[in-house]
Amino acid sequence: MKLLKLLKISVIVSLISGSVYADVVDDSFFPYKNTTPKYPGLTVGMTIDQSNVDRYFDILDPGIAQQIKDGWTSIKVGPTTSFDLHPNYIKETRKSLNNVTLGEKVGQINNFVAGRPFPQEPKLDDSRAGEKLAWNFKYGYNWGDNAAIYPFYWRYRNMKTGQVERTIKANFHFLNFKHRVNQDPKPEFPGNPDEIFRGIYVQVLEPFDLKNTQLLIHRYSDDLNRDNAWLYLGFQRRVRRLASGQVTDSFLGSDLMIEDFEGYNGRISDMNWAYKGTKNVLLPFYDHNSLELTGEFNEKDGYEFVDFSGRGGCFPNITWQLRKAYVLESQPVDENHPISKRVHYVDAQTFTKPRTLIYDRKGDLWKTFLIGQAHPDNHDDINKGSGVSVDDSFSMIDVQADHCTTGQFKGQVDPSLNPQSKFTVQNLRATGK
Repeated sequence: MKLLKLLKISVIVSLISGSVYADVVDDSFFPYKNTTPKYPGLTVGMTIDQSNVDRYFDILDPGIAQQIKDGWTSIKVGPTTSFDLHPNYIKETRKSLNNVTLGEKVGQINNFVAGRPFPQEPKLDDSRAGEKLAWNFKYGYNWGDNAAIYPFYWRYRNMKTGQVERTIKANFHFLNFKHRVNQDPKPEFPGNPDEIFRGIYVQVLEPFDLKNTQLLIHRYSDDLNRDNAWLYLGFQRRVRRLASGQVTDSFLGSDLMIEDFEGYNGRISDMNWAYKGTKNVLLPFYDHNSLELTGEFNEKDGYEFVDFSGRGGCFPNITWQLRKAYVLESQPVDENHPISKRVHYVDAQTFTKPRTLIYDRKGDLWKTFLIGQAHPDNHDDINKGSGVSVDDSFSMIDVQADHCTTGQFKGQVDPSLNPQSKFTVQNLRATGK
């Protein structure tokens, strides 16, 4: 009888524990399952502009709040919608729940296989909470196991005159070699002796003077292992390895550095991370197909891109949602880094970084970065059901130089666009011929 009683108690405890663990994962991936954020006076369909922005400072990051106050732009409020990530990514998170731990040094992680490493709600009294959020971003479902922005258009703009100084057309490719959850081979590609986690490949198509300029980045599972990066310059017809410092230079004369890609494109160990709190804030999330789009680029399949307006044409014509966000600060370890810090507004559901504020070495606001997030089910047909929050537009504004770089994307979650062979140095040479 005693044994039976103990077994019953054990089963009950297991059920309770399982329910608690399930709630942790559910709360992380479905923050709007029971309620959506609200703010006094904020209604769907309204516009926030110079006339009323003071009422909404609490739910705007300081960068966009000041730009609206100065009359540079206005934003339209859309409904808060759930951007559900792929079920397989959530399943892998459940499997490894409470098994993943941080190592002794920043940049070390133990027992990670796949999914979201730390789905638990961050705590202000946890000195390493910011680091955990950074790992959630690195191993997030950003573009899934692979995807391509095929093509994207970058435009360099003078904010004072609105002049478009340069237009670059390129293709951008991503491939996860490890920690894959959805597409074969899973969980990783065989024959990966260097333990590459992710490959990033960029090929410039236009204009002629930059044609076939290519960038290749190998990011390793061991975060303490420095990225390898190579640049193929079309006019020189040769491959050269990028020095680590070059990832903080202007990329192709734009307002972005390579380290800026996706909100932060670098090693966790290169930054000191600090969690600054959780808040409801307006973020650029939207349904692409519901917007007033532009057909100026004449894609053969009829795909239309996000349009831009506002001061200098630097602001995407999109809607913004009131969403739960983690405020995450990153400060460079290297004292010679050109910035003093970044403040990221990390979307709590998708772990994308749709808003980042970048401060110069004096501590003054230098640049504001917006990455528009489109729902995959209201986008290009190939993205439906992918569970990927689609990077769909961007605007990097240099508030000190009155200049911006904007991006219009055609993101596609399509494995056929991202063969493993594309992410090799040999491909740089072969493509450049």
